[in-house]
Amino acid sequence: MRLIDIDEAEAMDLKEVQRLYRRYVNSSQVSLMTSFGFGRALVDRAEGCYLYLKDGRRITDLTGGVGVLNHGHNHPAILEARRRFAERQRMEVHKTFFSPYLAALSHNLAEVMPGDLDHSFFPNSGAEAIEGAVKCAYKYHGGKRNTVLRASSAFHGKLLGSGGLTGAQGHGFRFPTIPGIDSFEYDDLDSVRRTVAAHPGDVYAILIEPFSASTMGQCSNEFIMGLRRLCDEEDIILIFDEIYTGWGKTGTMFHFMRHKGLLPDILCTSKALGGGKSSISGFTVRGPVYRRAYDNLGDALLQTTSTTYYGFGEENATAIEAIRVAVEDDFPERARAIEAILLPGLERIAKAFPDEVADVRGSGALWGLFLQGGTGFVEPLLKLVPGGLAKDPGFRHKLISSAFLQAMYEDHDILLYYTLNGDHPAVIGPPLVTPHEEIRRCLDAIESTLAVGVGRLVRRFLKQKVSSLW
Repeated sequence: MRLIDIDEAEAMDLKEVQRLYRRYVNSSQVSLMTSFGFGRALVDRAEGCYLYLKDGRRITDLTGGVGVLNHGHNHPAILEARRRFAERQRMEVHKTFFSPYLAALSHNLAEVMPGDLDHSFFPNSGAEAIEGAVKCAYKYHGGKRNTVLRASSAFHGKLLGSGGLTGAQGHGFRFPTIPGIDSFEYDDLDSVRRTVAAHPGDVYAILIEPFSASTMGQCSNEFIMGLRRLCDEEDIILIFDEIYTGWGKTGTMFHFMRHKGLLPDILCTSKALGGGKSSISGFTVRGPVYRRAYDNLGDALLQTTSTTYYGFGEENATAIEAIRVAVEDDFPERARAIEAILLPGLERIAKAFPDEVADVRGSGALWGLFLQGGTGFVEPLLKLVPGGLAKDPGFRHKLISSAFLQAMYEDHDILLYYTLNGDHPAVIGPPLVTPHEEIRRCLDAIESTLAVGVGRLVRRFLKQKVSSLW
């Protein structure tokens, strides 16, 4: 037996890391990641919106950690909170003692949330929060209803339950899931009404993303207020998934808060809740819903035992600090200031490149650039792609977005990403601590990259890594 210690791990070169990935993780993942420049380098350290590579390059990370890094990499206040916790040797997790950290975190969420959203539970991941919320809704109805609804374009996770609640999974393989799932069209109230009517008296929950981070669509006021009224009329638990959009990302502390008087029955959050350092999620339940579901001696532990790490001290302490920073530094205002730069800049670019940019959608510090290209140059290039991958109906959009992201990274040291659902837009989702000059530099880089031409970008991308593309 030979174990690798931390110092040895940090000293590994890229070749050795890739060898271990191929041997012990997933060899196809190596082929996928090395299709991009960022798969051919190692990060030495990270701070704010910057990645410092071992080869000396500084990369501006505008992915926002796919929602995790509202605070940026290694926010000093978050690091200090975790340092204090460790130095004082605080208790991590113990089911037979009350946790002051869990108590304080639950209180703080209730303070941030409107109305009677005041009972919180803290699993580890967003997918677990979704499943916990749906479980609570099912228990609220005592198991007498059997149908849960979600949007056809929804993304709610990749576990068996949350995967079934995800509409567009981005792959052809289907896993088993919880029973009773049906779907409706996003932002279409008539579609919801028809689907509810198809299951008279049997719908226990409706799950919706007020802002869809995978499609960059958002619910209209008419739709989401109508959805709230419908749920009240039918005694259906309304669950909002704000796992990505919470903590200021789209310009309000939670996206639903821009709709005056709107209140879900359960709100799911994660990602930025951990301040970029802890794996924690939460779902916050309205008091009356919680009390009916779990507030009795027989059921009091049904939800708290859903994860071994419920009440994990350092994770809760980190989230306490993450919320404090988000509130005191006014993250929603930071997102609105970023929007004031990004929105007019992206609209200008879309107007300048109508053949390359099909659409621009977003809010706050989360925007999608929907790229396009004609069949004249794409179809011949698809013949170069191995393994029948071109049969993927979304492959064209993935290919164009990938070529664009590669050029942004290699030519301008800017890291972006594309979504796995919908039309796979290139996403600009900077941490809320990103300097405004970096937002402007990103806009200049986008303009320069599109000026090259989508066809040339795709040819360059395929030429670099045809053999391991996807």
